Amino acid sequence: MAILDIIRNAMLAGFGVQEKVKEIIDDFVKKGELSESQGAKLVKEWSEKVDKNTEDISKSLNELVQKTLEKMNLPSKDEIARLNEQVNALSERIRILESGMPNS
Repeated sequence: MAILDIIRNAMLAGFGVQEKVKEIIDDFVKKGELSESQGAKLVKEWSEKVDKNTEDISKSLNELVQKTLEKMNLPSKDEIARLNEQVNALSERIRILESGMPNS
């Protein structure tokens, strides 16, 4: 299983847990063990924590991918574009030089 699949499944599980927590809190409200405002406050706090954790996971994942790419020493998009420009310029110079020379 790929790392992205594992992360995706963990996030989906987190969303499932979030829904389950909301159901549990709603049950407490229905039973009168929590007021509606207490239940709403708990749901809001839980949602905020989940959102923060999701942001943290996303940030950590992005950092991990960046570090991995750096270690792989892959050229960036800008570096590839710059190399393409150089190749095109050199190709043009060769074309000009060859067009000025007699054919062998």
